[in-house]
Amino acid sequence: MASLDTIMIIGAGAWGTALANAAARTGRSVTLYAQDAKAADILAQTRESPRLPGVQLETGIQVSADLAASAKAGAILLVVPAQNLRAAAGALAPHLVKGTPVIVCAKGIERGTRKFMTQVVTEMLPDAAPAILSGPSFAHDVARGLPTAVTLAAHDEALAVKLVHALGSATFRPYHSTDVRGVEIGGAAKNVLAIAAGIVAGKKLGASALAALTTRGFAELTRFGLAFGAKAETLAGLSGLGDLILTCSSPQSRNFSFGAALGRGEKPPREILSEGEATAPVLIQMAEEKNIDMPVAKAVAAVLANAVTVNEAMDMLLTRPFRAEG
Repeated sequence: MASLDTIMIIGAGAWGTALANAAARTGRSVTLYAQDAKAADILAQTRESPRLPGVQLETGIQVSADLAASAKAGAILLVVPAQNLRAAAGALAPHLVKGTPVIVCAKGIERGTRKFMTQVVTEMLPDAAPAILSGPSFAHDVARGLPTAVTLAAHDEALAVKLVHALGSATFRPYHSTDVRGVEIGGAAKNVLAIAAGIVAGKKLGASALAALTTRGFAELTRFGLAFGAKAETLAGLSGLGDLILTCSSPQSRNFSFGAALGRGEKPPREILSEGEATAPVLIQMAEEKNIDMPVAKAVAAVLANAVTVNEAMDMLLTRPFRAEG
């Protein structure tokens, strides 16, 4: 494996820009890749992303639209939406140096294939060393250097440790893990559940209802995760429970904001990118195949498919038979 002194970020959106700032604070050489050459030029000149107004790029970050030149970095972070990951990995494939760590920073499950994020990377980049980064983190917080803790997982523990030391700083604290699947599932499932939390907030059902929804949602996330090989401690950690708590409690979460609009009876603005919207039907298909009970996530999927109204979905959940907690 090459030196980790150079880091490349593919994706110059809010989260990619935030991670570029975090990586630059470690003193490493960072390249932020933007697919659009004009957008790359503007970002290089202004040093401020339109996705993160008021946040300046750290000194030393190079902005580039040259994927071939940028791909010689010691580690690459793929920071694109989950449903765009395959295309981004395919574009990277001809330029990737064998053995390069490729860290996925997307949260979702691919529609159609039902593949988790590192499975897509392994398929498209068979010579890469895949890893996943996820956890309770908002782009504005990370970009500004506010304290944040996340999980970084790779099948090879030694690689995970090296990547944590390469990207970690006093304010950006990754914890290493080998439970790749658990980290992936936490990030994917919590997006769907955050839509439900947003609906509760949008309908003004109160803080007690929101707490109940988040807790029962975590039970669903746990059942799903354990059925697909995740470790219980991962699901109860930063990339599972931690991320769920954050995204189910703040309008900074795009999934929460998306759900809040639904709860208010509004059509969510298309500029609100909700990873949970794409993941919900896949999550439910996978759950049903293993007979996993996920009533909250199922209700979200039904609302998104226009199979039921928000009010009908709420009635379905509130009239379920009483049962023991678990």
